[in-house]
Amino acid sequence: MDRRIGALDVLRGVAILGTLGTNIWIFTDPAGPPAMLGFGGDAGVAETFLRFLSNGKFLGLLTLLFGVGLELQYRSAVRRGLAWPGRYLWRAALLFAEGALHFVLIFEFDVLMGYALTSMIVAYLIGRSERAVTAWMVGAGTLLVALVGLVTLALLTAPAGATGRAAAYPDGWLDQVRLRLDNLVVFRAELVLIVPLGIVLFLLGARLMRAGVFEERGARLRGRLMAAGLGLGVPLNLLTSFAGPAWFMVDRYLMAPLVALGLLALITSITLGMKGAPGVLRRGLTNVGRTALSCYVFQNLAAGVLCYGWGLGLAARFDGLRPWWVPVAWGTICLLFMVLSSWWLRRFERGPLELAWQWAYLAPFRTAAPARR
Repeated sequence: MDRRIGALDVLRGVAILGTLGTNIWIFTDPAGPPAMLGFGGDAGVAETFLRFLSNGKFLGLLTLLFGVGLELQYRSAVRRGLAWPGRYLWRAALLFAEGALHFVLIFEFDVLMGYALTSMIVAYLIGRSERAVTAWMVGAGTLLVALVGLVTLALLTAPAGATGRAAAYPDGWLDQVRLRLDNLVVFRAELVLIVPLGIVLFLLGARLMRAGVFEERGARLRGRLMAAGLGLGVPLNLLTSFAGPAWFMVDRYLMAPLVALGLLALITSITLGMKGAPGVLRRGLTNVGRTALSCYVFQNLAAGVLCYGWGLGLAARFDGLRPWWVPVAWGTICLLFMVLSSWWLRRFERGPLELAWQWAYLAPFRTAAPARR
C-alpha cells in the first residue's frame, strides 16, 4: 500500500511540473496567453519539438490522477458509511472557487474550474454499473472527437495567416486582470473540451485504479498501456505536432492523452521497482505531489513574476533567445518548487493552499455540529 501511494505522489509531482512545461511557453511569450489562441503557428522546428515534449501529455496525466483521487474519495465514503456524493460536492465547489481566483488573478488557462465541473458530473457516475460508465465514456469521447474535428476542419479551411501573432501582453497586473475579465468567454472556451475529456479520463483513471494498475499485480496492464501510449501514441503525437497549427486540437486533446496513459504506466513501473530510501529527485517529486495544489498555483505565479512586465519582464527581454532560454526557466522553477515543497513539509503536514482548503472544507460542518445537539 505504501509503495502504491508513493507512486501516486510521484505521478502527481511529475504531472504538476510537466503542466508547467506546457504553460511556460505561454508565460515566456511577449504576447502572453493571448498568443495561445494562435495555436503556435509561428514556432520553429526546435520550439515545436520542445513543445511536443510536454504539450497536453501532463494535462492528460493530471486528469487521470484526478479520476484516481475521486475513486479514492468514493471508496472512503463507502467504507465509512457516508452518503455519496454528499460532502464531495462541497469539495468540488471549493475547487471551482480556487480555479476562478487562479484564473482572474494569475493565469488565463486555469484547469481547476474544468476539473471542478467535471468532478460534479463524475461523482454521480463513479458508483454506477460498468455498462452505465462505459456509455458515458463513449458519449463524452464521441462529443470530444466531434468538437476537435469541427475546430480542426475550421482551421484547415481558414485563410492563410488567419491565426496571426497576438499583440503585446499588458505589462500591468491590473491590466492583465481586466483583460481576463473582458475576454472571459474566449479564455474559458477551453472548458468545452476539458469537460468531456475530463469525463473520459476521470472514469478511466478510476477503472485503472480498480484494475490494480498502481500495484504489483498490474504489471501486465501497465505493459499494455506503455505499448499503446508510448509505442503508438508518441509517433502519432510527434506527427500531429509537426503537421501545422491546424492540427493543434488533435495534437493536444486526442494524441497527448494517449501518451499520458503510457507515461502513467511507465512512471508507476519505475517507482514500484525502486528499492531502498528515495533519492533526491524522487523525494522532490513526491513532495511536489503532496503539495500539488499549492505548487500548481504558485508555480504559475512564479512564472508570472519571472516573465511579465510587472515582475522581471524576462519574456520581452529574452525574446531573442527563444526557444533555448525557455527550458532553463522551466527547470529553474521546477527546482525551486521541489526545494520549497520539501522545506515546507518538514514543518507542516500539508501545503499552504491545502491547509486553507482543509479549513474551508471543514468549516461549515464544524459550525453545523452544535446545532444538532
